Amino acid sequence: MGNTLFIVWRESVEGILVVGILYAWLKAHPEGARGMRYLWGGVAAGLALAGLLALAMMGVYSSLSGDALDYFQLGMMLAAAGLITQMVFWMRKHGRALKKELETGLERAADEANWMGVAVIAMLAVGRESAETVIFLYGTGAEQHGMAFAQFLGAALLGFALALLTFWLLVRGGRFLSWKNFFRISETLLLLLAAGLLVGGVERMIGYDWIPALADPVWDTSFLLDDTTAIGNLIAALTGYRAHPALTLVLAYAAYWTLVLGGLAVSKTRAALPLTKPKLNTEN
Repeated sequence: MGNTLFIVWRESVEGILVVGILYAWLKAHPEGARGMRYLWGGVAAGLALAGLLALAMMGVYSSLSGDALDYFQLGMMLAAAGLITQMVFWMRKHGRALKKELETGLERAADEANWMGVAVIAMLAVGRESAETVIFLYGTGAEQHGMAFAQFLGAALLGFALALLTFWLLVRGGRFLSWKNFFRISETLLLLLAAGLLVGGVERMIGYDWIPALADPVWDTSFLLDDTTAIGNLIAALTGYRAHPALTLVLAYAAYWTLVLGGLAVSKTRAALPLTKPKLNTEN
């Protein structure tokens, strides 16, 4: 339930941010009034695309059974872990220019009187966030072996309500709750969640005898935090913590963070490089 709330909260804030940028630009330009209905039409189309994806996944889920269903859930867990990690890197690369890119697309659509382009921009932006949410929620649900629909719906609605509140607070501005701090904290939590999904997937593969455990367990920290308790299970789902892990899980977890931290360091170094090459002085 905790990771469902977090995913809906994080992805909803990002989706609301995109819609807010589009809405603010159209509102600030007289010619943009004609594009408002295309904006909301694009938002509806993006949500509809995510709904179709959810229905397709539910159809696959209901048509599978036994080992085939287990393998499908495993695949979705690993796919969700990969997509969450990719999303963090994508936002690191494009986040600063997101507003400018969206406004450039709107300006082009306004100049060409192509208001359908506004709908396409909104549809792709909202559809991407919504589709990611569907996949992430399915992956985390598979990792938790399912949850009651009422719990899922309650967590999702609470996550969306918190997203609206968070967006309002971010727009108002604050010393502690800024966009920079929001993305930094939520990125860390997303990477922890992705690591947890990876651990859950590797754990299943060990159970299927696809890969060896090597040594099981390596240690036992259940006296500090038992992952079978309510709090321990929540932390395990959100971070990949295991009280008595197999060596393969430890190696997979370490490899994941080595690659991620290395990739973040490289991206940070590239971002710090000048955008243009210095001119050579050819005068003698």
